[in-house]
Amino acid sequence: MTSNAVSICGADKNWSLRSLAVLGASGLCFAGPPAYAQDIADAVVVNGQDSATATIRVTNQPAEPGEDDAAQPLRLPAETPTETPPERTTTRLVWSQFADVPVSGSAPSTLRYGGKVDAYVDVKGSAIGLDDSISLHFHPEFKYGESSNGEIGLIPENTQLFYPGEGDVFDLSVNITKRWNSGTTLTVGKVNILDLAARIPIQGGGGHEGFQNLATALPPSAIVPGSITGAVLNVPTEKVLYRLLVFDPELQSRRSGLEDPFSKGIGMLASVTFPVKIGGKRGYYALKLAASSRSELAAEALPAALIPAPGSNFGNRQGEVAGVFAFQQYLTEDAANPGNGIGIFGQVYVSNGNPTFLDASGFIGISGNPKSRPQDRFGLTYFRYSIANGLVDALGNRLALQDEEGIEAFYTFGWSKNLRVTANVQAVDSAVTVRDFGVTAGMRVTALF
Repeated sequence: MTSNAVSICGADKNWSLRSLAVLGASGLCFAGPPAYAQDIADAVVVNGQDSATATIRVTNQPAEPGEDDAAQPLRLPAETPTETPPERTTTRLVWSQFADVPVSGSAPSTLRYGGKVDAYVDVKGSAIGLDDSISLHFHPEFKYGESSNGEIGLIPENTQLFYPGEGDVFDLSVNITKRWNSGTTLTVGKVNILDLAARIPIQGGGGHEGFQNLATALPPSAIVPGSITGAVLNVPTEKVLYRLLVFDPELQSRRSGLEDPFSKGIGMLASVTFPVKIGGKRGYYALKLAASSRSELAAEALPAALIPAPGSNFGNRQGEVAGVFAFQQYLTEDAANPGNGIGIFGQVYVSNGNPTFLDASGFIGISGNPKSRPQDRFGLTYFRYSIANGLVDALGNRLALQDEEGIEAFYTFGWSKNLRVTANVQAVDSAVTVRDFGVTAGMRVTALF
């Protein structure tokens, strides 16, 4: 006789990154706590997999012999239960609506409304005549409406309404992933970096959930753009997760990625992530190195006011490099809701400052789930970003600049499995010195389909 044995990621919290990655290759999922699923996704990137699911493995194993075996009736072939074939194509839709208004500072108190719709479509290789170690991922997205981005701070206050561009715009990312039994994955094509940011544990990212300010939702490095064309390699081992991105350093939003690829150089990001337990609580500590051979300013990521005039001494040096230290550490974990808990997170970033327009940045915060309402989530973070001194000097006659710093707080009410309502407040001391300290209040409604 046989029985279905289900092994759930997280039942044994001492599992290694490699074992999580191997389970992740199976592609079978069940609805689980979002926070814990993000931990798994951080251990192994599987493009298009719902970050609000945890991975399971289902196997047929011989049942242990016992007295119950003799009592089981003999099944005739017609009575044998049939297994439902796994879906070859899965689709997930996320729709967030935003309303925000500056309530303090020099910006006009204008209420603005906008929205973002993202679809995530995953097609297994068997649907197109290949084996299921290969999969295709399609990510169409549409942004509409207005936001308060740029009204107070230089760093966009609403990440989802910043990408993929100004106005009502559409974009499409398409990539292909190969998975090996070891857990190693290789993704090639156009990749939305917001998808990777959304899988960071505790801190979260992406802007549909958690923090909205770009400073935390997708920490800018001025080297890795928000949308890339290239390759992402993830290699999990027993103790460390290795990740390597090789990409065109030009922002690929609203581009196919095939228009004159790598004409402005080549970029890379290498990282190592160490899972560490402190006081029995899980944590993740990462070292990252980003670099590119670009020899000009990433103008597509800056407002026009921050682009130096032709002939400036800034932005014409070839080669840029930056280093990052980031961490996520649980302070408490909810045993009744695996994956839930409260933790702290942070990051420190430094670069050579030319042609990179940021030379230093950092943030620290706390986020998690209230134990009394595990379906809810809250967060508080402080951030500070320093514009490169060379750029400040180049713009000195036109615009006086300083470091930008701010605080963001949010609380998400989980009204149902597929509906979340978030209140958000941001207080920012702008990098533009003539602007007053400002506060923006907003609301986000996110529906999952």
